[in-house]
Amino acid sequence: MTGYGRGEATSAGIRCVVECASVNRKGLEVACQLPRELSALEVVIRERVAHRVARGRVNVGVAVTIAGGGSAAEIDRALARDLLREIRSLQKELALAGDLDVNTLLALPGVIRTPQQTTADYEPIIARALDIALTALSTMRAKEGQSLHRDLTKRLAALRKARTRMAKLAPEIVVRYRNELRARVERTGVQLPVDDMRLATEIALFAERCDVSEELTRLDSHFAQIAEKLDMAGPVGRALEFLTQEIYRELNTLGSKAGDSALTRLVVDSKVELDKIREQVLNVE
Repeated sequence: MTGYGRGEATSAGIRCVVECASVNRKGLEVACQLPRELSALEVVIRERVAHRVARGRVNVGVAVTIAGGGSAAEIDRALARDLLREIRSLQKELALAGDLDVNTLLALPGVIRTPQQTTADYEPIIARALDIALTALSTMRAKEGQSLHRDLTKRLAALRKARTRMAKLAPEIVVRYRNELRARVERTGVQLPVDDMRLATEIALFAERCDVSEELTRLDSHFAQIAEKLDMAGPVGRALEFLTQEIYRELNTLGSKAGDSALTRLVVDSKVELDKIREQVLNVE
């Protein structure tokens, strides 16, 4: 399912912006783009996304800045005084000439110090921004889910309607076959009694071959399970995929056993409708 969300959080002078975008995938795939120095947080981000998203490719972008455009520099005054005292003592001891200005002193290692945040400083801020982005993402995906629910419910109703027509046609197939078989025999000039055993045996064998009652019953069961899954909270995409595969198998069996053009057309039409359902189910979480 597709969606987009943006989250922002600021704390202790650190500003974090997280953007999440999802596209359709059969499973869950999380791709992270974040500053190199924060790469250790990628595992945390993946786990946090997995708690909120079950299927799809989710691209997560993380941008971090320091408030005011950069970190505030500090002068280590105690270190500067100690260095100055030691330098002057050494100059006096060695009788060295020369002046020491403030620029030279500030250039010495450690005199000017820039506070450095650790990964632990960034983690809670990124987590807050990510949660906000994932909430917005989930809201957009939920709206798409409502549209998918309406579409799948409509197509399921079409399949059920076709199944009802199949159930009405099925008993008529044997009757038509019996009448056609008797007519073919009589066209040869042979008159058969109504209770002819050979004719009855042939019709019974045909009736057994084209009996689709089990397939129709299983279709009813699969349709009911799909309707139940559509009204459930939580991820149902994989279950729907499995059920559509089972429905396709039953329709294939129905088509091979049909022995009737009208029933075959219903099977073909149902497969077309089922293909549309299968495409949509790939978008369902």
